[in-house]
Amino acid sequence: MVNPEIHSWRKIVESEIVAVIVYADRALVTRRGVVYLTGVERELIITPVPITLETESVRAGGTGTVGVRLQGVSSDRIYTTEPMAERVAHLTRQIQQLEAEKRHLQAQVDALALQSSFIEGLREKTEEPFAQSLSRKNLSLSETLDFLNFLGSQYGEYAIASGECKAQYQELDKQLQALHNSLQKIQTPHPKESLSLVVAVEVTGEGEFELEVSYLVNRASWTPLYDLRFSTTSNIVHLSYLAEITQSSGEDWIGANLTLSTAKPGLGTLPPKLEPWYIDSPRLQIARQRRARFAAQSPMLPSIPAPASEENWQEQDEVTEDNPIAAEIVAAEVSKEGSVVTFKLNGGGNIPSDGAPHKTTIFNDDYPCNFDYVAMPRLVSFAYLQANVKNSPNGATLLPGKANIFRNNVFIGSTGLENIAPGQEFKLNLGIDEGLKIERDLVERLVDKRLISNLRRITYSYRLVITNLLDKEANLKVTEQLPVSRNEQIKVRLIRTNPQIQLGEMGILEWQLSLALQERREIHYQFTVEHPPELAVFGLDI
Repeated sequence: MVNPEIHSWRKIVESEIVAVIVYADRALVTRRGVVYLTGVERELIITPVPITLETESVRAGGTGTVGVRLQGVSSDRIYTTEPMAERVAHLTRQIQQLEAEKRHLQAQVDALALQSSFIEGLREKTEEPFAQSLSRKNLSLSETLDFLNFLGSQYGEYAIASGECKAQYQELDKQLQALHNSLQKIQTPHPKESLSLVVAVEVTGEGEFELEVSYLVNRASWTPLYDLRFSTTSNIVHLSYLAEITQSSGEDWIGANLTLSTAKPGLGTLPPKLEPWYIDSPRLQIARQRRARFAAQSPMLPSIPAPASEENWQEQDEVTEDNPIAAEIVAAEVSKEGSVVTFKLNGGGNIPSDGAPHKTTIFNDDYPCNFDYVAMPRLVSFAYLQANVKNSPNGATLLPGKANIFRNNVFIGSTGLENIAPGQEFKLNLGIDEGLKIERDLVERLVDKRLISNLRRITYSYRLVITNLLDKEANLKVTEQLPVSRNEQIKVRLIRTNPQIQLGEMGILEWQLSLALQERREIHYQFTVEHPPELAVFGLDI
């Protein structure tokens, strides 16, 4: 624990996090703090900083009204025991509250058991008199049924209520056990480990000095996410580029200027070095230790970004009930240098060290597109909608990530985006569209009774019927396939297609169709399978 009576030549600098650059697997944190120097200081202390800090990555700088020479930076490990009285009191109150709820539930269970016992006693006492009255016809059938229904309903209600109370009781037991375990852990205090940064300085006089330090921390990352919104009535896909930031570095990023980067400082700057590739015989049966293939390299630290300037709000039109103000989504400033893309978030960052994902918007944009459909009737009797999109030549690189798809603001599924460079064309798979009705029928399966060249021939004829029920023209690619023989004695031959097309590789047949509104189109194709009669053929269950 740091001694509070620090010598005059050592001074603690109260600092705060002002900027964070988040990479795929770590983050660069920048802290600043202002301190008044008297000229005798030899060390400036920033404490605490988290143990996830990479000590070799620490850099220091600063400006002020007094001359300061920075001579080096080191780190000290410190241990503190956090006060637990408030946490213990909170857990104790929760335990007492749950125990009171348990007592209340137990009282309900006891009351239900008493009522159930009463009904049971009533049944036993009335069995014989009830039977005698029934035999003498003193009771009608409706009165008998009413009495039986009364007993049955009461038993059922008590059993259900008792079961629910017992289930709640067991759940409270689980919660109490978890709270008792937590209480036991915190009542056995464990020292909390952290670091302090020590900046060795040489000061020439008195004045204010703003110290700035930066360092890399682990347990921090960001991944891209996308929302894709479209309507088939317009040739526009609206893309929301989001970031999911997660960090458990040990310090909260509150009010910091947040920047997301695609750089990978952990991979180093030198290409990997190939080691000899050995092969051996298993007869030696000697365990060999394989040498590491990649040399570890120290990460290169990017320069610390300047704080983002505050944007002035634009003047708004007069606000009325008929002219409400839409919520403004703050977009990021996108910059690119080489293959590295950075997104500076103008809204500032509030990312606590809780390990939970926190989403923020990078930017929103509209992408012109054209729609077409693909269908594989042998597998699915629906067509799949695809959008052909082109990233703007001046746009940002779209990183690989999950994309949620919304059609007319209704969520229909998810897809994955690959790395898409500016100017690159790409396809978006937008799910099934039932507006194209597709029917596939086997119209003929003919087995020749006579052998041809000592071969048995089976002829298959298929018909596809496609109907455009959309409210517009549709471009459709229909893909069918023929079986592919893996035995030279089995021959598959395409006999005819209508419309006529050529057979592609691996037995693929593809038709490109343009269907007008409400148009109905038929496709026919026929093929044969020939094989020796004594040869069994597997896989023809089509």
